[in-house]
Amino acid sequence: MNRRSARPFPYLSRSFIFLKQQICFLLALAAAFLALPSAAWAEGIPVHHLEGTLHGFLVLSNQQGKVVAVGDLIQVVDADRVTSHLLFHFRDGSIDEETTVFTQHDSFKLVSDHHIQKGPFFHQPIEVSIDVPSGEVTIHSTGKDGKEDVKTEHMDLPSDLCNGLINTVAKNIQSDAAETKVTMLVTTPKPRIITLAFSPIPEAAYTLAGFKRKALGYQIKFELGGIAGVVAPMIGKQPPNLQIWITTGELPTFIRETGPTFEDGPVLNMQLAAPVGPIAYAGTSHPPTHH
Repeated sequence: MNRRSARPFPYLSRSFIFLKQQICFLLALAAAFLALPSAAWAEGIPVHHLEGTLHGFLVLSNQQGKVVAVGDLIQVVDADRVTSHLLFHFRDGSIDEETTVFTQHDSFKLVSDHHIQKGPFFHQPIEVSIDVPSGEVTIHSTGKDGKEDVKTEHMDLPSDLCNGLINTVAKNIQSDAAETKVTMLVTTPKPRIITLAFSPIPEAAYTLAGFKRKALGYQIKFELGGIAGVVAPMIGKQPPNLQIWITTGELPTFIRETGPTFEDGPVLNMQLAAPVGPIAYAGTSHPPTHH
């Protein structure tokens, strides 16, 4: 047998070797990808930083920098239960109000969430109440004919539900996680559970009284799942990503969030604000009296 007949399919042999090399490369790449740190909090959001009592001042501005609403975030703590009340007053008289109750023993777990949006700023007024222990979701909405519609559904709500807790999630993400996923209940067109995927974005600079500091950033993608997740991008109904920034260091603090506040709504910037004043009166211990 000559050397040529010993390998009757030399080109096929070389192709097989090349294919085998490619398969090995792809398997190695997949293994490396799977080895990247990630987190899925099906049992609740692990507590790395306890929430405390606070009163935060916030503003909502459009992409041109015009302030459209001012808000207050008031948070109180009773044992391991926290009640967070966020209220925005819009220039046109609209209201965006959310009251969130959650526990923070070993993990953050939503107890209830009550969200109201009403007024001319919103395309459709809505009021949503979520009671996690009972699995009851109640939706008050007003149709184009002005009639109010109330619907109540019982759902199997997951332990990592993050309605009203997006900032809390961002502050407790593992710093080395390539992606962190939690769930959220949305109500359009009907109540259903979707996934929020948090992934890190490059650090950004912010200033404090003229001094530069670094902020951690996360991009939040809405994963609709099912047929809706496939069709939505095709028909332009995929919700835009949110972006959120928090301070670096021992105790992370919310700085800014960018994204819409309702479906098909404008992109707004929500960020911390500082009150200005009161006016200091020099040379007297009492302010002047106005008649």
